[in-house]
Amino acid sequence: MNQNEQEKTNQAVGKQTIRFACPPAILSRASIVGDMEGQGPLASYFDQIEPDPAFGMDSWEEGESEMVRRAVQTAITKSGIAKENIRYIFGGDLLGQLIGSTFGLKDFQIPIFGLYGACSTCGEALSLAAMTVNAGYASHVIAVTSSHFGGAEKQFRFPLEYGNQRPLSATWTVTGSGAFVIGSKKDDDAPVSVRIKGVTTGKIVDYGVKDSFNMGACMAPAAADLIYQNLQDFDVKPTYYDRIITGDLGKIGRKILIDLLKDNGVDISRQHMDCGIEIFDNEEQDTHSGGSGCGCSAITLAGYILKQLREGSWKRVLFVPTGALLSTVSYNEGQNIPGIAHGVIIERE
Repeated sequence: MNQNEQEKTNQAVGKQTIRFACPPAILSRASIVGDMEGQGPLASYFDQIEPDPAFGMDSWEEGESEMVRRAVQTAITKSGIAKENIRYIFGGDLLGQLIGSTFGLKDFQIPIFGLYGACSTCGEALSLAAMTVNAGYASHVIAVTSSHFGGAEKQFRFPLEYGNQRPLSATWTVTGSGAFVIGSKKDDDAPVSVRIKGVTTGKIVDYGVKDSFNMGACMAPAAADLIYQNLQDFDVKPTYYDRIITGDLGKIGRKILIDLLKDNGVDISRQHMDCGIEIFDNEEQDTHSGGSGCGCSAITLAGYILKQLREGSWKRVLFVPTGALLSTVSYNEGQNIPGIAHGVIIERE
């Protein structure tokens, strides 16, 4: 067996990573956001900004489903691929039984895998989509995630009408949906190809945090564990990546992440970026610690990050959406809030 054949056979790297022999391409992407996200510093990168928080529907939940529908339809249209040629959808959200996704996607009549990784779901969806394409089970698949501020607050915290005071550690759930068409061939019309070169699957990490208003503290240990393992599996330094991008740790979670990795001899402070910090202008919009939610990392990737890769500002990023694994039941029973993170290696060719 020659070296090329051996590399294609040995795709499992280290303890938790897969290096794809045939890296799938991100053929198109779409980002649909709410009005507040449209007032933030990344506004010009989004496909559609909707001023109506209900997206023309009768409830927050129906509005999220409409947002998902628009994101997937926009991504399909931009890809130029017929809907009938898309084999699977991998998608999920924060709502019970994934109703944001299921009601938004039911009319597409594409086979679907419903996913829940809390706010890390974008990384989970992209990982499974890329693995499916790389393995040859499909030539084109969709990864999509979403979140809605109103729906998330109603389910996990307090109805908006209650007007509760949020502590400074709290993050603001992003209203947004990001969708991606992943395929085995690059877009012939695109000047460059952006591919998913590998994935590092995260473990559940529990540091005993119980504060649902401090999501950054809940998720940072899982992000640190994932990033450290990715660097170990590839035997590389943080400088291997132009950016190491977490999903929604916010200001508090970012500090914890940096400190945890420094304790293990790894300094990512120069490479690190957090979608939850980038998505809002904290001085003008006062979101306290930053943004969060499945949609936070998804719309930042679809709108901003992939544009930087396509334009050549960056060549390689490690994209690490982060999730806090709680429900209203577990929280009210006094259980800890474990975290999880999933890593996706994205490169410009």
